[in-house]
Amino acid sequence: MGKVISIVNQKGGVGKTTTAVNLSASLAIADRRILLIDLDPQANATTGLGIDKKGLAQSIYKYILDPNSPSDGVLSTMMDKFFIIPSNSELVGAEVELVDVEDRAFRLKKFVDRIKDDYDYVIIDSPPSLGLLTLNSIVASDGILITLQCEFFALEGLSALMTTFERVKQNLNPSIKIYGIVLTMYDARNNLSKQVVEEVRHHFGSLVYDTIIPRNVRLGESPSFGKPIILYDATSRGAQAYIELAKEFLSKVGK
Repeated sequence: MGKVISIVNQKGGVGKTTTAVNLSASLAIADRRILLIDLDPQANATTGLGIDKKGLAQSIYKYILDPNSPSDGVLSTMMDKFFIIPSNSELVGAEVELVDVEDRAFRLKKFVDRIKDDYDYVIIDSPPSLGLLTLNSIVASDGILITLQCEFFALEGLSALMTTFERVKQNLNPSIKIYGIVLTMYDARNNLSKQVVEEVRHHFGSLVYDTIIPRNVRLGESPSFGKPIILYDATSRGAQAYIELAKEFLSKVGK
């Protein structure tokens, strides 16, 4: 039975999509069958895998509106065992269109429940907000993985995310778990980065992954070439960090 994991943070620019793409790719290299769902209207995960979001015949929007649609919107990537349901700007209208729908928080779950057993892991790249799309993402998931940048405002807004998580757990998805916190954008030359790591570990203890994702030029370049870092430069620090993250993820979340 496939596990469903949402990668979440209501702030943008915290390494969420980078983690969604590169953790997925690293798990695929580890011989797991992966489906990445791009649930962000900005579609950065889609373009980061070399897919033209403007030329899509269909996207995740189709399954938000009609969870019973045939699952022919799943696309292959350049890696075996790594698949994606892409996104595009159509998704912007989904939150408005779902406002008056009775089961609006369960649309994604209804679709994902149909197809998740075809994969070892379904990873959802959620939008940088706490709106209806993110709510759908959390409701559809077995657990969430939080990305947190090693910068000054790292903990800002995290309490709002935790409040949303607890409300979903209490009212909509009682079995959901927090699968951990991944620290990103770490700069070893910066004392502030070290202080943030210490503070987050102090507050959240064993929830925080040992693996920390560094700031890395090659990691930043790879989306513009439409490749995950492991295909763009497997020897880079960024690629090695995500390989280690995948190993740790499997030890924590794996069956």
